[in-house]
Amino acid sequence: MSRKRTTIIGTAALAGTAVLALSLSSCGKADMTKQASPFAAAKGSKSVTLSVQTWVGAQSNVGVAKYLLEHEMGYHVDTVQVDEIPAWDALSQGRVDAILEDWGHPEQEQRYVKDKKTITAGGGNGVTGHIGWFVPKYWADKHPEVKSWKNLNKFAKQLRTSESGNKGQLMDGSPSYVTNDKALVKNLGLDYEVVFAGSEAAQITQIQQFAKQKKPFLTYWYEPQWLFNQVPMVEVKLPKYTDACAEKGAKDPKSIDCAYPTTPLQKYFNTEFAKKGGSAAAFLKNFKWTKDDQNEVSESIASEGLSADEAAKRWVEKHPEVWKKWLPKK
Repeated sequence: MSRKRTTIIGTAALAGTAVLALSLSSCGKADMTKQASPFAAAKGSKSVTLSVQTWVGAQSNVGVAKYLLEHEMGYHVDTVQVDEIPAWDALSQGRVDAILEDWGHPEQEQRYVKDKKTITAGGGNGVTGHIGWFVPKYWADKHPEVKSWKNLNKFAKQLRTSESGNKGQLMDGSPSYVTNDKALVKNLGLDYEVVFAGSEAAQITQIQQFAKQKKPFLTYWYEPQWLFNQVPMVEVKLPKYTDACAEKGAKDPKSIDCAYPTTPLQKYFNTEFAKKGGSAAAFLKNFKWTKDDQNEVSESIASEGLSADEAAKRWVEKHPEVWKKWLPKK
């Protein structure tokens, strides 16, 4: 999942998986707050520009929406990779039309939705997100006490790596992600070092390697995520999330000392698109599925090697009872 996926109060993750086939090769890593979509200027044309984040769940949302907009509704869909915070700027300026999975960005919501009103809330996408610290089930079954943060220091020695030195390793994804982990380690007095795998893809590979060798590990991870189907993991209980902790963290991110919240994932539209986007805007507003739906597509992409379009086609053919409800009435 600020996946950069957390806000300063930790409402989002993780997470970046390789963008696969969803980003435009012509755009590369262009700053979309300054560069318009090549299709945006085609006034009156049936085109939509969707922001796609790097984690595979977000790619699944966009893949299915793109497939249906193109094959069922006759639109051209442009997809652009934009990091989470710049995506809000791009959305406000009309560089992209929609974000289909946001894990919570209070500052941007205040600025663009409430104050400037250049972005319109599009409702939930049906999936509830949660970030936490996880250990493999095969290890937790042998050492159930590891499921509480209060006991983590007892296991620090077992979790040392060459990267973490004489401390236990807490594995994160990309160093560009905004997480609460360094603050949590410090404020909870844990003998651990946050070590970045480099990306979500690299983090998944490392988890799979640990699991193959039945080695213990402690990792920042999130739900929904298809990897749980292959590597069962158990969450480590952190101090309970409270509004007071969140408010304190909003003022000073380094003060965070509680768990990440559970977050209903949201959609956001450029306000002009929400008003004048016609059938495409209506369809995206109706877009709502389950964690299992998303994980099915995500696993096809990340584990089976299908392109986002191929994975979307497979899901669409299997689940017409779900997506036909999204199509606007003629």
